[in-house]
This record gives sequence, C-alpha cells and structure tokens, in this order.
Amino acid sequence: MILPDLEYEKSPFEFQQEGDSGRHDLDFDILGAKFSISVGEDPAFLEAVLAQFRFAIANTQGISGMKDPLNVAILTGFLLCDEINKLRIQYRDEQIKNGQSVNRTVQDLISRIEQVLEHEE
Repeated sequence: MILPDLEYEKSPFEFQQEGDSGRHDLDFDILGAKFSISVGEDPAFLEAVLAQFRFAIANTQGISGMKDPLNVAILTGFLLCDEINKLRIQYRDEQIKNGQSVNRTVQDLISRIEQVLEHEE
C-alpha cells in the first residue's frame, strides 16, 4: 500500500494551543472512536498523518471488505507496519549502495593521487 500525498481543505482536527509550551490538545474521531491527545507536533503535519491514516483505513476496508472497526484497525496497523518495514529495508539498501558508491569514488581518487605522485617522482 503506497500512501499518496493528500491535501484536505477542511481540517479533520480540532486544535487548542496551550500557552507557550508549543503543545496542542488534539481531538479526532477514527472508526467511530473519539480520541483526545496532547501533542507537540505541527498541526499541519498531524493533519497529513491523519489524512494518510484515513486513506489507509479506507484502502483496508476496500481490499478486505471488513466492517468491524477493531478488525479494520488491526489490519490497517499491520499493513502500515509492513509498509514501514519495506521502506526501512529500501532505505538501508540505498544507504549501502550509496556507501559503496562513495567508497569506490574515494578509492578512485586515491588511485589518481597515487598516479600523479608517481609521475612527479
């Protein structure tokens, strides 16, 4: 499951900032359950996270046909963890590949420097 960059005109959150602490009280509803948490994240970032989560839930319901909120939430969580692990593996593989590329570049530079030094002698 690949989650798109979603933009929503209407915020699914209700925010209330608490003084200078930078924390926000966040109220939202998912699968019929209401949540109220205090967070230190940027409200726009959290809106994007919730939009992606809602998309993942809709996708899970679409592919599974499930209606029970608990089952949908569990399967959605499982699919999101699967996606996170795939991305983690992809990132690690890219880092290894980039590291090998840098290593080759450094080795090539060392070789060139040695050649230049040998020609000067």
